[in-house]
Amino acid sequence: MYVHAYKMYVHISMNMSTPQCAIKTKMVVDMELQEAKDIVLQLMKEKDKIESDLRALKEILDSNHIGMDEPLVDSEGYPKQEVDVYQVRHTRHKIICLTNDHKDVMKKIEEGLHKVHALAGASETEQSVSDIPDSHEIEALEPFLRVNLVSPGSPAETAGIQVEDLILEFGSIHCRNFKSLADIGKLVENSRYKTIHVKVKRESNVTVLSLTPRPWVGKGLLGCNVIPVEVVER
Repeated sequence: MYVHAYKMYVHISMNMSTPQCAIKTKMVVDMELQEAKDIVLQLMKEKDKIESDLRALKEILDSNHIGMDEPLVDSEGYPKQEVDVYQVRHTRHKIICLTNDHKDVMKKIEEGLHKVHALAGASETEQSVSDIPDSHEIEALEPFLRVNLVSPGSPAETAGIQVEDLILEFGSIHCRNFKSLADIGKLVENSRYKTIHVKVKRESNVTVLSLTPRPWVGKGLLGCNVIPVEVVER
């Protein structure tokens, strides 16, 4: 009799402990999920701040009518009178540093998103992750242009653009407002000697490049060719 009662007690205890353990596990996963979401949201704020700072720095270069690559001295080696040489040098350095910071933040966001969605699946809960944008939204939407030619010595090559780069943003143009290559041509023509920030995806990395349209020994103002990305390529 006592043996039978003991078996019943063990059986009941095991049945009670299993759901309690599952509840505790779920609570831990949910806490980790929320923490992962908070980290991604904070990284997104950092990304937005960097991009805002880059736009402000671009305006400084524009006010000096110069980009990232033009010489700061005239043909005789004297500083150009119309350019605040110290300001431009300082601004260019900050743009380079912030561009590298942007690349690092984008990589961390991508890693964070993978963790968020993995934990969301493991939690088996209806908790929404809708406040965390998808990775393609964070990475400036979808690629809409592909680079298929970069001429040596061109402004495009100087900016660091490479063949097979996928363009996510070209200045103010992205996949949601892009209509035709004429949009790009118009923006380039109106941006002579002004910096255009180009966000490109190269393999799994996303980076922001500073491109300055200007006449050079070759054809056009960029020295590169882009073609629209078909949906099947995205």
